[in-house]
Amino acid sequence: MSDTGAATASPSLTVLVVDDDYRVASVHVGFVEAVPGFRVAGQAHTAADALRLAGELRPDLVLMDIYLPDGDGLQVVRQLLAEPAAPAVIVISAANDVATVRQAVQLGALHYLVKPFGFAQLAERLTAFRRAYDDLNGFPAEATQHDIDRIFDLLRPGTPAQADALRRLAPTLQSVYDAIAASDGSLSANDVASAIGISRTTAQRALTQLEQSDVLTLELRYGATGRPEHRYGVKRR
Repeated sequence: MSDTGAATASPSLTVLVVDDDYRVASVHVGFVEAVPGFRVAGQAHTAADALRLAGELRPDLVLMDIYLPDGDGLQVVRQLLAEPAAPAVIVISAANDVATVRQAVQLGALHYLVKPFGFAQLAERLTAFRRAYDDLNGFPAEATQHDIDRIFDLLRPGTPAQADALRRLAPTLQSVYDAIAASDGSLSANDVASAIGISRTTAQRALTQLEQSDVLTLELRYGATGRPEHRYGVKRR
């Protein structure tokens, strides 16, 4: 069975996003849902909710923050990976000290991403995980050393499939950036969608990626009532 055929035939892998910051969690949700072959099954903002939702949803993958208001995310990872049908885990955290990274590796985390990160960094790792997951499901009862080596190679980010996906996304990002750059000030997702003829969801996804990549600035404009409007401008160097 080829990798391409497996990925095409397989259903989307489910992801649980865990982050104490609601806005950051929503950004990560947008990133995940922009990668073919994945869908977000739920969000958690505390350690207790992460454990509860993982038990209820049985996700294929958990994106796990470390600093949670009611506990240590790595302790959640320890509990999740001790389960018989454990999900894969990618740690996402601002912590970059060696002790924390070492503990995540020892617990069995698949990858470790230091926040803030852009869409491309997460997409590379998700795509690598998808390819390895599909390949592993096609194994016979016993794998050869060659099979095992191939799985670990596939888990490394930067596969050809991801490069193709990013190339397809690039024109939209450029169009969104150009629309912002051509404006006199800042634009909202609705403004961008109208200006270049794409959906508001696609515009918001691209704007979020560009802001996370440190290309655009985000301004929250408060009105008389309701949620603040998110407006984006070109970051001046």
